[in-house]
Amino acid sequence: MLFGISTFTFPWAVGSKDSNNLSAINLLNFAGNNNIGVVQFADNYPLHQLSIAELQTIKSIADNQGIIIETGTRGLTIENTERYIAIALFFGSPFLRMVIDEAGYEPGKNEIISIITQLLPSLKKNNIILALENHDRFSASTLKDIIDATDKDYVGICLDTANSLGAGEGVNEVLQILMPYVVNLHIKDIIIKRVDYKMGFTVEGVAAGDGVIDIPKIIQQLKSTGRCKSATLEIWLKPEAMVEDSIEKEKQLVEKSILYLKKHLS
Repeated sequence: MLFGISTFTFPWAVGSKDSNNLSAINLLNFAGNNNIGVVQFADNYPLHQLSIAELQTIKSIADNQGIIIETGTRGLTIENTERYIAIALFFGSPFLRMVIDEAGYEPGKNEIISIITQLLPSLKKNNIILALENHDRFSASTLKDIIDATDKDYVGICLDTANSLGAGEGVNEVLQILMPYVVNLHIKDIIIKRVDYKMGFTVEGVAAGDGVIDIPKIIQQLKSTGRCKSATLEIWLKPEAMVEDSIEKEKQLVEKSILYLKKHLS
């Protein structure tokens, strides 16, 4: 299983509007300097908004450094997915990571099945797997139903270790149902703390290995299927008062996480 980083490894730096903004080129160079062989571009760095020349530059730099590019987006519509299938094909991405929902758009299960069914000929023609991310409102059983109703060879799961808390499910529960379908793992470690007034909890991101997620166990479980080819580090960080401080703390968590994960991933 290959170790990768993404634009959600550095969400504060990527999303910054000032001079601290982390560009695609800088992200690729960071990966190269740290012997990381995969970089995933997600919806916080929308590739479709770049020019052909910019896309070619990213691909050239990645190729020169031996880095695999994985692509992602959000908004499971025919138009958006077809657009990103073409981008995935351009970069040679083995899958297209997809967050189904976007602002003002939350399709139901039957509609999702219908959309994916219409997309299957394009996915098959281009040999690209649609990797649905377990993102908030969808239960693991619902995602399994969607895959079983479409095509498990061309529709899989991008499994995030924390997102399903939004659907009332923990990662171990999700894995029991979705493990055979996982093509990409998003490693996101968290801590869960009871609030001061005792009636509720907060969930915060920490460096990989410092939280409640049993990362080595999950990696070994997914290695056993032979289908999950890459694991992507993501960082959730509560913002500091100044964006510069958030970016600096984020960098520290990333560096600590890389050291930890390289012990468990080849």
